[in-house]
Amino acid sequence: MGWLRDLRPAMLAGAPGLLAVLTAAAGVMLLTSGATPSDPGRFMWLAEHAPIILIEVSHFVSSILGLVLILLAFGLSRRLDGAWGATLVMLFAAAVLALFKGFDWEESVVLLVLAGSLAPCREAFHRRARMSRMEITPGWLLSAVAAVAGAALVGWWSFQHLDNTNVSVLKIMGDQDAARALRSSAGAAVLLLGIGVWRLLVTPAMPPVTGEADPDYPRVLSILANAECAEPWANLALRGDKHFLFSPSGKSFLMFGVRGRSWIALGAPVGRRCEKLDLLWRFRELADVNAARAGIYGVGPEDLPDLVELGFSIQKIGETAAVPLDSFSLEGRRKGNLRRSWRKTGEEGAVFEVIPVGGAHCLADELRHVSDQWLAHHAGGEKSYSMGGFEEPYIWQFPFAVVRVGHQVLAFATLWTTAARTSFSIDLMRYADDAPKDVMDYLFVELLNWGREQGYVAFEFGMAPLAGLEDRPLAPIMSRVGRLLFERGEEIYNFRGVHRFKDKYDPVWQPRYIAAPNKWTIPMLVADVGLLSSGGMSGIGLRSSKKPKEKAGEERPIAA
Repeated sequence: MGWLRDLRPAMLAGAPGLLAVLTAAAGVMLLTSGATPSDPGRFMWLAEHAPIILIEVSHFVSSILGLVLILLAFGLSRRLDGAWGATLVMLFAAAVLALFKGFDWEESVVLLVLAGSLAPCREAFHRRARMSRMEITPGWLLSAVAAVAGAALVGWWSFQHLDNTNVSVLKIMGDQDAARALRSSAGAAVLLLGIGVWRLLVTPAMPPVTGEADPDYPRVLSILANAECAEPWANLALRGDKHFLFSPSGKSFLMFGVRGRSWIALGAPVGRRCEKLDLLWRFRELADVNAARAGIYGVGPEDLPDLVELGFSIQKIGETAAVPLDSFSLEGRRKGNLRRSWRKTGEEGAVFEVIPVGGAHCLADELRHVSDQWLAHHAGGEKSYSMGGFEEPYIWQFPFAVVRVGHQVLAFATLWTTAARTSFSIDLMRYADDAPKDVMDYLFVELLNWGREQGYVAFEFGMAPLAGLEDRPLAPIMSRVGRLLFERGEEIYNFRGVHRFKDKYDPVWQPRYIAAPNKWTIPMLVADVGLLSSGGMSGIGLRSSKKPKEKAGEERPIAA
């Protein structure tokens, strides 16, 4: 019997799919049986030995259980432990009812055999999920609709061709049987409608969010302050809208956002390098246990070996621009326009200053005024998930780079720094209506010089979405579509303008990727990232009625 033990892992791996198909088939069998005429001989014998009300109830409930089994088959295919237990109960109940609805002992045997096959496979259904939270997909609901409609059509055809003209008792029973079949099909249809409405209203269970008042929040701060591997945007962990997975040592974390069934990690794990792969595995396993769609957004080339180890599919989504600070200079013909813009803004009285953490509170009113003016010219309002917002106390946790003319603040940026000083970047970047024309160029040049003085290796300009995608005949379809959007989608987003603005600083461009267990889920994850960042459909669809106030010849970056 040793060979059976060796085959057990493979059998358990294939059991959910096979048992889901068989359960759905059993549900179709019950629906069809309830919608078609009963065997006259068996029915007459049963009517002599059982109350007619029991027969009626068994017939009706049996069809309802048929629909329930079809829907539970979806849960079995998702390896849900709740679906395993519920299916066993439904199969045993349906087996008993099959005897009382028309003494269909063959159906009872089939249902009991299926239950006997399902019972030993408990290990294969390891995902914890309450059945009230099971999100049945539209495709599966459509399949259930087709099963109910198909069973009703089979029943209609059967009664249309039922030959009972020679025996009056059988004809009377046949008429009652038709009414019984009609009630069963109608009951299943009403239940299916109710389930469809319920699915529109139900919300999936979510893990808790770690925010400022949470006991885990100080641990997040501590990890950021001591992380040996962290990118600047790891500071978004302080936004208060993320879910966290911590390493056993408590010195690393992975942050992720949740939308529906999508769990999307924002970048690679933060903290210790040696704990990154283990955290990624735990994230994938946790999502799998909760029947969630896992994804990792914005990872760089250095993380690809770990993602391959996880068996993830990978798609390029753009490129990030990083300026090496030790080699940055305004000299040369290529930097002529940038050099003139920086010098002219300084001659107009602009003064740059970096205010350390906690020092900008006294400027709160001025900074809010600048932010409000900037938001008035940009669609969608404040963002979230992959971008920061002008929200207290989030913004006071970072240094502020400000540009003054006289004593008035006309532009500012909040700075994302890293403990290892490998790089730094900006989060919010906003300017007032009366700011100098080239204030952003001035701000960036001064920031690059400041970062070099502080010992940072590079300045991160952030990602240029869809940049660097290939439009070759053999390129992935998502890359080709992305390239088309990059070149012709200026009405949606200033893709080329963002890339052009950053490119004049001579950055090093590096690819960025999104990863998921299955290639076909990546478009859904990308859409969910956009919805998470924009605050849902209302945010992503909001368009400003006014154009941003641009000065002549000015080239503006897109900023949060």
